[in-house]
Amino acid sequence: MSIDLVTRAEWGARAPRGAYETLHSTRGVKVHYTGSYENPNMAGEHDLCVARVRSIQRQHMDGNGWLDIGYTAAACWHRRVFVGRGPGHLPAANGAGLNSGHYAVVALVGNSGLVEPTDELLLAIWDAIDWLRAKGGAGNEIKGHRDGYATDCPGGPLYSWIRKGAPRPGGGTRPADVDEKPATGRAPAWPGRLLAYPPLTVGHDVETWQAQMKHRGWSIAVDRMYGPDSRDVCRRFQAEKGLDVDGVVGPVTWRAAWEAPIT
Repeated sequence: MSIDLVTRAEWGARAPRGAYETLHSTRGVKVHYTGSYENPNMAGEHDLCVARVRSIQRQHMDGNGWLDIGYTAAACWHRRVFVGRGPGHLPAANGAGLNSGHYAVVALVGNSGLVEPTDELLLAIWDAIDWLRAKGGAGNEIKGHRDGYATDCPGGPLYSWIRKGAPRPGGGTRPADVDEKPATGRAPAWPGRLLAYPPLTVGHDVETWQAQMKHRGWSIAVDRMYGPDSRDVCRRFQAEKGLDVDGVVGPVTWRAAWEAPIT
């Protein structure tokens, strides 16, 4: 299993006020949303996700009087999973009498501003679920906060996704986990944005391209970050294939990564 975890130290979590109650297993996971306005800029700036998780912890500790952030984990717009209370610990966000049944994962979706989850955010939720199944004894149930508790959480769009069975975008594992993918073939749809540096481009589409270049035999990190090293690989690949050498993955370079012959 591969997961992009943001540790408590990395997001600047405050220490809990006391010891957590232990959970050895749960029936599954309950998905939450923030229930407030979420800044649309957060979808493009990971630092805003970090600040938002800090603010949720502050609200839970200073406003609610809880010993820590109430969620087991938080899923953000850049397919990263923030460690909250973590696996094996009783959450506080599901409601009185309901916390021992399910872990609690909050998606950084609100009731205004950012309300429609992207594939990246849904994949982050799935990464958190997979992590909690592997490390925390989470069962197979995926439910919304409103299941068993009187609330609108996790909001209409997320709850609709849950009611459909929480389908995993793409239907499989992330490209970095798949070594057997053929090196050439029909290209997936171009993601609709240029992969370039600078500024740093981050996302699942970057990871997809990096993984394909690695399958083609290029030495490249599959880390979801299109920085100077990815740009250098792109330029050398473009030169090899007779393309415009600009270091930018546009639709022509994207398609060539799958469909151009290996020389």
